[in-house]
Amino acid sequence: MSNKQKRFILPEDEIPRFWYNIQADMINKPLPPLNPATKEPLKPEDLYPIFAKELCQQELNQTDTWIEIPDEVRDMYKYYRSTPLVRAYGLEKALDTPAHIYFKNESVSPIGSHKLNSALAQAYYCKKEGVSNITTETGAGQWGAALSYAANVFGLEAAVYQVKISYEQKPYRRSIMQTFGAQVTPSPSMSTRAGKDILTKYPNHQGSLGTAISEAVELARTTPNCKYTLGSVLSHVTLHQTIIGLEAEKQMEMAGEYPDAIIACFGGGSNFGGIAFPFMRHTILEGKKTRYIAAEPASCPKLTRGKFEYDYGDEAGYTPLLPMYTLGHNFTPANIHAGGLRYHGAGVIVSQLIKDNLMEAVDIQQLDSFKAGCLFAKVEGIIPAPESCHAIAATINEALKCKESGEEKVLLFNLSGHGLIDMSAYDQYLAGNLTNYSLSDEEINKSLAEVNELNK
Repeated sequence: MSNKQKRFILPEDEIPRFWYNIQADMINKPLPPLNPATKEPLKPEDLYPIFAKELCQQELNQTDTWIEIPDEVRDMYKYYRSTPLVRAYGLEKALDTPAHIYFKNESVSPIGSHKLNSALAQAYYCKKEGVSNITTETGAGQWGAALSYAANVFGLEAAVYQVKISYEQKPYRRSIMQTFGAQVTPSPSMSTRAGKDILTKYPNHQGSLGTAISEAVELARTTPNCKYTLGSVLSHVTLHQTIIGLEAEKQMEMAGEYPDAIIACFGGGSNFGGIAFPFMRHTILEGKKTRYIAAEPASCPKLTRGKFEYDYGDEAGYTPLLPMYTLGHNFTPANIHAGGLRYHGAGVIVSQLIKDNLMEAVDIQQLDSFKAGCLFAKVEGIIPAPESCHAIAATINEALKCKESGEEKVLLFNLSGHGLIDMSAYDQYLAGNLTNYSLSDEEINKSLAEVNELNK
């Protein structure tokens, strides 16, 4: 291996200067989000009370292919970007596969995941608008940690609602947020109307991203000079994450290869879109034959078993109605350890791309994901986040197909974060305490009943 290159890194001056907006190139644009009160298509100004204006414009922008990255944001990107593209020789050998496996290592950011790419951008736009406070929700805590750091960078106060089960399972992410100066509240809480309503109905509610979003949106609406920020799902978040794929494109060129399949774990779509969309433009515009595979947990299978409908992004129904694959906004996922993937819906862009057969989805069982993560740790030396383990498991499945067929395919996956603060989940796995969760069609249909009513 002495002459084989392991890591490909772009020099600082080659860090992309623009984000890529796939909406501009899509043949079928995503359907418009609707104002729940009027059922009319949303205008950017409908979102002004909640988000920074610039982010509202980006959210609904279907015409500009490239959106310039502000210098202040790009300067902060230099703290950790470019992130390495890594050839997974150890994994290839362990699987005895002819496939060439690469991964983009987003775990090297200051907070250990890809989430910082959008947190810095959102905090910057809020600061630029004169906002003093920002609020958000977080599951496993990676987004909350990223936003807490970004708020500190731009001199903002941050309040984070963390899903209660994750707040208890992952105390160190809470500590990280507090180290950066954020206020962290387990959700559902008694500090908002939405939280009180949920706890009155379900006193032992363990929380979901849907409940935490409701609380954060309510806080933003009722606090002067406060805006809400979101870590996934929405189109402007995925836009900021395309820095991942744009770098990977240049790095794959350095490696002299082009991916046959691009794989990422899937919760709301930020890291999947981040790595896949820049490559997808060549599929849309030039007909490049690449497969794009979103790996979601079998216990929260909105892409593989959900329904494409207009639905709320949160439990209390505070958000606009989004056209998306959903399991129903009142769906409470099983308490799996991949807290960042426990979300009921998919972003509007990904939902449209799935509908148009431009990408595919697979569901991964919890035990298979940890088995894959442990193998990866042993042969590549990085303990992956439970979320990222889903992408690794899906990549292993593709690599084993290549072993059967003898094809030398090029596989690229996104390692969205490390698992060093998720070791309690690995403890549970190694002790044999984790189980797989399977959802019956009956359970899914039950949680979709309310969505069906919304769409009448």
